[in-house]
Amino acid sequence: MTRPRLSALKRSAVRWALDPSPLRTASVNGIKRWELGSYEFRVGLGAVDRPHYAYAVWHAARLARRLGLPRISVIEFGVAGGNGLLSLERHAAASSAASGVAIDVYGFDSGQGLPPPVDFRDLPYHWKPGFFAMEEDRLRARLTTSVLVIGDVRETLPNFADTHHPAPIGAVFQDFDLYSSTKAALEVFDLPSENRMPRIFTYFDDIIGNEFALYNDYTGERLALREFNESHATTKISPAYCLLNRVGQRWHHKMFVTHDFEHPRYNDFVSMEDQQLRMVPDGASAPAVPRPRVA
Repeated sequence: MTRPRLSALKRSAVRWALDPSPLRTASVNGIKRWELGSYEFRVGLGAVDRPHYAYAVWHAARLARRLGLPRISVIEFGVAGGNGLLSLERHAAASSAASGVAIDVYGFDSGQGLPPPVDFRDLPYHWKPGFFAMEEDRLRARLTTSVLVIGDVRETLPNFADTHHPAPIGAVFQDFDLYSSTKAALEVFDLPSENRMPRIFTYFDDIIGNEFALYNDYTGERLALREFNESHATTKISPAYCLLNRVGQRWHHKMFVTHDFEHPRYNDFVSMEDQQLRMVPDGASAPAVPRPRVA
């Protein structure tokens, strides 16, 4: 028996009916479409393309401004077709314009797609060699500011600091899919401290998945993350718990922050100067606790 297909209008109606917050969804979509409000405002709502990219880059720029850094870097590991890197370029430009901090963009990729899996930890039941191959010439023609770092990350990353002299890294997007490649890419957090910010917004793309991927803590990106934490006494990758008080989005569970407790600038004060909670007169309403803003 052939199942009836829903028209586009009916599909929209069904999505609206099943959406737990249809008014909010419609509002966010409208703000995104017409680019209403400031860039900071839209990033806060997730009313932008690839909101996880925007969030990490924007907040890295905010932190850089508080630290007095005029320039930072952001990195994508796993460029593939390049749509993410193009989005990263746009968000870097918008965050730079809004914060006054210059932002360099780097994209690491083999250029050949996924390599052959090393063993079960690379999830060969889910990934095949050659997936996500890059059309390098076509991508380079569309990029405006990004620097592509092409080759095996085991060979390109150790020389990255000496070759490119990157400004302090403030955001990293891990999308190498495989355990073995991700493990190698996490060595970015072992670069000299002058090439890293004390806290780095870090996104892991492949840690939730579906019933075919069935990601777990003993394979893939999750295993690479866990092993990094186990092998580093003073550098830890921890969930971005600040996102727990926001309207939940799937990418919130993929956003982490890499803390280098021994970074020479880790303890520099970057929060609000006045955080005193003063007593109010009887019968008066307590003032709202102020939130930190870009200086």
